Amino acid sequence: MARTVRGSGMKEVPLSEIKDDLSRFLREAETQEIVITRHGKPAGVLIGFESEEDWFEYRLEHDPRFLRRIEQARNSLRAGRGVRLEDIESE
Repeated sequence: MARTVRGSGMKEVPLSEIKDDLSRFLREAETQEIVITRHGKPAGVLIGFESEEDWFEYRLEHDPRFLRRIEQARNSLRAGRGVRLEDIESE
């Protein structure tokens, strides 16, 4: 039986329930992550997207190449290299 994990905003649902009504759980996953359990233990997470933009943002946030580039940019700024947005004149 589905239950909300205290304090996390996540909902735990057994795999058997997910299989029976995946469409409903995908809709629910648009507003909260759903932990899928197998034999009472966490086995995966169902994450829904309200829009294509949400899907794009999720992919960026989990893309190792993008994350490396962000880290490189931050390191450059810390080392005094680069240009701040505030210093760029609009054309």
